[in-house]
Amino acid sequence: MPDNIKILEGGVTAPKGFQAASAAAGIKYKGRTDMALIYSDEPCVTAGVYTTNVVKAAPVLWDKAVTDSDKKVRAVVVNSGIANACTGKQGLDICRITEQAVTDITGDSSESVLVGSTGVIGMKIDPEKITAGVKDLMSKKAYGKESGTEASKAIMTTDTVNKEIAVSFEIGGKTVTVGAMSKGSGMIHPNMCTMLGYVTTDAAIEKKLLQEALSDVVKDTFNMITVDGDTSTNDTLLVLANGLAGNPEINSKDENYKLFRDALYCVCEYLAKRMAGDGEGATALFEAKIINAKSKEDAKIMARSVVGSNLSKAAIYGHDANFGRFLCAMGYSGAQFDQNDVQLWFESAAGKMLVFDKGDPVPFEEDEATKILSEKAVTILINMNEGTESATAWGCDLTYDYVKINADYRS
Repeated sequence: MPDNIKILEGGVTAPKGFQAASAAAGIKYKGRTDMALIYSDEPCVTAGVYTTNVVKAAPVLWDKAVTDSDKKVRAVVVNSGIANACTGKQGLDICRITEQAVTDITGDSSESVLVGSTGVIGMKIDPEKITAGVKDLMSKKAYGKESGTEASKAIMTTDTVNKEIAVSFEIGGKTVTVGAMSKGSGMIHPNMCTMLGYVTTDAAIEKKLLQEALSDVVKDTFNMITVDGDTSTNDTLLVLANGLAGNPEINSKDENYKLFRDALYCVCEYLAKRMAGDGEGATALFEAKIINAKSKEDAKIMARSVVGSNLSKAAIYGHDANFGRFLCAMGYSGAQFDQNDVQLWFESAAGKMLVFDKGDPVPFEEDEATKILSEKAVTILINMNEGTESATAWGCDLTYDYVKINADYRS
């Protein structure tokens, strides 16, 4: 974290003028909250990044139309349990009903409402439950850390922990804050990984630059995680900026823009790593760091291939020092390199060990290697010795529980 960016407690309600709420609407789950609201006191400019899956859920189509337009937004409504994907005309009708339920309460139909859904594909949502849920959310919306945290819990599906973060920094003598929450545990793969992510900020920033910053940051954060090789129909990452920090508007790619982008990067990287480490059934965060590669693209391709390999993931789960699996994954990634230039280390809080050195295996103590690979976060560090570019990808180990979770996901 750069010295000029501070981590705060909280999430989406940390920036000025943002409220949140959660509600138990019974969309699919019973006995827990399953709807969340983010609400801004002032209209927001927006930006969005979405799934590359050709099969796109109704909320993705809806939100993209909004963020591609000049419409302002004050509310985001999200449900968990049912994805509202592959639901035909009724799917988009649910989006319209959600927006109408909000505007019936606010009395302002000039602004759009963003929506999100996560859960089982192919099931339809009961419109009456959505309408009742929106009314409940709007009556409960509140400032403060607690409401933001409860909203982050309401959007969880197979996640084991909620995911939120907030940071602050100074622009023009004004404190600017960025807060965020996300969910994601399975169907996670680059292109934009599987997730719902919501970022709020009180920064005053031009819409075009907000979109550019988001699109840029995603490349090295959410596009660098994988859990199981599946890219969802519902991937959505949204940013809302209401300008209430009172900073001079960011309208050019100057130092203020760079600082905002750095803060957005910190938030997205943190959430990306939290999602990778919370992969379905996972016991460890699995990181692949490629350094000194010929090109940035080669570094990305190899890093993602290493963390995406089922054999690599199984080795991490078994704490097995089988470095050949990681080299193999690099070899079929599509990147070209000379194995006789490569060095590979195991690294974690328990230590660091060189196991492969420019074409030759390095003798090592199995017990020490197992200890390093048994930590909650494990890094495979690979020096290509061919250039100056680097990239990092994140994933998790592959466990028996992953199959158990996904074998009965609909029940």
